[in-house]
Amino acid sequence: MFSTQYLNTYSCLSLAINSERPSRVVSVWIMAHAGQTHHNSATSPKTEGAVAHHGLEQLKDNEQAAEKPYSIYTRREKWLIVMIASLAALFSPLTANVYFPAIPTIASAFHTSIESINLSVTVYMVLQGISPMFWGTMADRIGRRPIFLACLLVLCLSCIGLALVPTSAYWLLMLLRCIQAAGSASTVALGAGVIGDIGTPAERGGFFGLFTLGPQVGPALGPIIGGVFADKLGWRSIFWFLCIMSAACFALMLIFLPETLRRLVGDGSVIPSPFYRPLVPIVGKGRVDRDAPKPLKATLNNPLRLFFYLDVLNLLVFNAVLYAVFYAVNTTISTIFATKYPSLNEIDIGLCFLAIGGGMIIGTVLSGRMLDADFQRTKTRLVKKAEEDPEKRIRPEDVTREENFPIERARLRMVPIFTAIFVLTCAGYGWSLQQETNIAVPLILQVIFGYTVTTIMNGVQTLLIDLLPSQSSSITACNNLVRCSLGALMVSVIDLIVNAIGPGWTYVLLAGMCLACSPMIWLAIWIGPRCRAKRRARNTAA
Repeated sequence: MFSTQYLNTYSCLSLAINSERPSRVVSVWIMAHAGQTHHNSATSPKTEGAVAHHGLEQLKDNEQAAEKPYSIYTRREKWLIVMIASLAALFSPLTANVYFPAIPTIASAFHTSIESINLSVTVYMVLQGISPMFWGTMADRIGRRPIFLACLLVLCLSCIGLALVPTSAYWLLMLLRCIQAAGSASTVALGAGVIGDIGTPAERGGFFGLFTLGPQVGPALGPIIGGVFADKLGWRSIFWFLCIMSAACFALMLIFLPETLRRLVGDGSVIPSPFYRPLVPIVGKGRVDRDAPKPLKATLNNPLRLFFYLDVLNLLVFNAVLYAVFYAVNTTISTIFATKYPSLNEIDIGLCFLAIGGGMIIGTVLSGRMLDADFQRTKTRLVKKAEEDPEKRIRPEDVTREENFPIERARLRMVPIFTAIFVLTCAGYGWSLQQETNIAVPLILQVIFGYTVTTIMNGVQTLLIDLLPSQSSSITACNNLVRCSLGALMVSVIDLIVNAIGPGWTYVLLAGMCLACSPMIWLAIWIGPRCRAKRRARNTAA
């Protein structure tokens, strides 16, 4: 039968294990224990020492688990990894947009119509939506690094083929554009997977803001780069340029990018096979653990199942509608500006893309900081509420646990405001073109439009990763599939609508469509916690 002394021992150790400052509690217990030992020499010192040793070992293990970071990489190293991933993600929009200025020249070279060459744009967008479903799922299974390298290799080889394609083989041009899309389009999904691997929810907003800088630069600079190369060096030089750039990015990743998939390397401390290691390991050096247990093997999940999660599907549709409207604005800049402002030449029209691109870049930089600030603001409010709760139903340190933290409210807090600005800007942009106002008016509205759409989409995409961080590449691939499909549909009809009712009413119609979808923001906040709870229960039962 245990003595009162042993009961006090276990009580103190239990308090220490569950305390915020366990070391202080242990110190008090050791002093008290020493006093009890001095006054009770009849008690067996061996038994007493064993109890103390067992309790302290348990406490030490608990402290190490509590202090273990989400990732072994420092914040500066994480930023470096995200920057490398962002550079790779640049190729997804760049390969699409750099092609546009050369379409008339390519049509002439292949002795075919512009409509036939435009078909290569359509098939590119189709593959851009479909291919990440394959590559993203493979990246969640076998690793980020090998799939990154495979995508860039496919892109590089397809660009060589496009640069050398004979002008008598139109079918080969179409095929190589499909392969090019399959290689370039998936880099966005892969980069999102890396962010889910190394970033905590408190960090993901800022990381995603930096990461999307690469994809946002592509639409702004692509048409300008393509126009210059096509005009000065010929249309084939565009693909040689892409080949050189993708080969350089491949070499950069081969040398420096570590594997981040948590089912392979855990928090980064597990040493993977040589195939997964960078040639020059400059990040995480000296922090790997050769004795670290390897994570359990995960099954290959079907990404199509994600469409059956109501909260995920709701966000995917909302994001796709805004992306389709953005694509409608972006693809009609050339035709509408050429019609409404006939004094502009091709270079001037190309420079007009810098307005919307500049707004997107500003939105990319600021939205990441805003998302992190909103997360901390929500966390601070919940901690204060927990501390003031007399019943102490939730400990302050537990407010960021998935079952307690309203991640939907934190990520979407500012989205309604930006959606309202987006809707008003879209309608105003259309009417500024309809009335042929000073060109500064639609260009300024383009900046606001680009800023708001980027801020909204970054918030939604970050939330999607928060909901399923272990399938972050797959969920981003699903997002890409839905928005590219709706974007392709919008591109196919936008010229018909503009010609039928004019740009003013066209963009009022599109703004109304976005306004009609705005209740989906509050629906996401309302159903999100319930859907997450159901998934947790299902995973626990499994």
